Amino acid sequence: MSKKILIVGGVAGGASTAARLRRLDENAEIIMFERDEYISFANCGLPYYIGETIKERENLLVQTPESMLARFNIGVRINSEVMSIDTHKKSVQIKSKDKGSYEESYDYLVLSPGAKAIKPPIEGIDSKRIFTLRNMQDTDKIKTLIDKNTISNAVVIGGGYVGVEMAENLKERGLQVTLVEAAHHILAPFDSDIVVMAENELIKNDIKLILNDGVKAFKDTESSIEITLSSDNKLTADLVILAIGVTPDTNFLKSSGINLGIKGHILVDDKMQTNIKNIYAVGDAIEVVDFVNKKATAIPLAGPANKQGRIAADNIAELNSTYKGTQGTAIIKIFSLTAASTGNNERTLKRLNIPYKVIYIHPLSHASYYPGALPLTLKLIFNNEGKILGAQAIGYNGVDKRIDVIATVMRLDGTIYDLEELELCYAPPFSSAKDPVNMAGFVAENVLSGRMDSITPEDYFNYNKENTVLLDVRSKTEFNNGHIEGAENIPVDELRRNLNKLDKNKEILEYCQVGLRGYIASRILSQNGFKVKNMTGGYKNASLLSFIPKSK
Repeated sequence: MSKKILIVGGVAGGASTAARLRRLDENAEIIMFERDEYISFANCGLPYYIGETIKERENLLVQTPESMLARFNIGVRINSEVMSIDTHKKSVQIKSKDKGSYEESYDYLVLSPGAKAIKPPIEGIDSKRIFTLRNMQDTDKIKTLIDKNTISNAVVIGGGYVGVEMAENLKERGLQVTLVEAAHHILAPFDSDIVVMAENELIKNDIKLILNDGVKAFKDTESSIEITLSSDNKLTADLVILAIGVTPDTNFLKSSGINLGIKGHILVDDKMQTNIKNIYAVGDAIEVVDFVNKKATAIPLAGPANKQGRIAADNIAELNSTYKGTQGTAIIKIFSLTAASTGNNERTLKRLNIPYKVIYIHPLSHASYYPGALPLTLKLIFNNEGKILGAQAIGYNGVDKRIDVIATVMRLDGTIYDLEELELCYAPPFSSAKDPVNMAGFVAENVLSGRMDSITPEDYFNYNKENTVLLDVRSKTEFNNGHIEGAENIPVDELRRNLNKLDKNKEILEYCQVGLRGYIASRILSQNGFKVKNMTGGYKNASLLSFIPKSK
């Protein structure tokens, strides 16, 4: 007897479930319900269509009802909203634009309702000049407004991925753009020492950036909208993009008996099954396990949603697949820069009281002697056993492949010692003989082996310096161009013959530009009887942190 499977919602999770199910079971009856008109579109491409980097609207449409029927024999019912589920009768109640209200039975049910943009109860939030960006309809409204009207400036509320991408793409359309973020920094997956580079890139490209300030109220005027911030400062714009996050679209499940988390996410096991037999859930609406810290969390990303859809389909087809957690690997373009991350950041680890160590490196994207080599910054977070807890990178070239390599090692339960041993492709146009990933492993291993005692710039400025000497081991020219306040300067190449100028009764806290010369200096000093700490990431990292005092 063939199975009847209903899928609620399309896009990444629902559409991947449907296609995988058909590949596994030619005889199953598969019906997909989509509340809107579009069942499978490229969410992540929406800002770039508005910015006209993606020229053709059709390129955003991954699958249509017609293509799903032709290739997969899947019945797609668009403009059909699932209003409720009766788990005892094994049926769903549908409200359809064409058919009105009706009931549909199922043997298996897959929930992929996704998430909706958060719209807090702020005065004036329902203004017609305020837009969110979650689907094709939202995209069409924003693009039509810009295309057909004289729009000169915009305010983007929220500095997450969508907010930053929208700020960039609106700027590409010639608008004056202000980005407002209530937190101290944009892009929450990144720590402040990395994200300041992204913030500087926005400012360099004439994005007005307002941090640590939320929105108190909106007010329509005759030709614009006025935004009152928490600080009582006021902004005026022709349009507002609200991008302060998403919430699971699961209100229709509240009386179904399906277990939901405290924020409304659907709770599933590692087979993507809910507490109700034969009901599965995937995508942005579910709670997942964090791959690194093993705690429950929600990470709305397209890659995991696709994998979850495949796993739900496997289990409906009795293939016994399991989902092993979400790592949060993600990447973003910020004008000329690329930033990427995987795993946990320092903020998360501190909140969960998980011990960790940090190193930074600032290598070039490929061999320095081959034209076009550009700097990148790589931050590696790991524990005393060498397990990798997270990584972040930012730069102009090669950022994606370094984070992808580290994310793969993490997924395979690798360590910093594996990073040292990886054999990665090398030719001067593409990398260096010691790839940045290898270099990160080398530096981390030096820390764990005790060959180098490191300190981060942030830790340094919170350090008890009563019996310490701050030593800058860069050249005199570099030192004169800028240094950390209170530092003495002995270039590393002159260090051995100047050891008598340093007090062995004091701890030496030393730094160079990016960390390499500092490591050499720390080896010289430690083997000559000095107690020494090397500042990982060097002066480059220290100078990026706005709260760090420095002199010129």
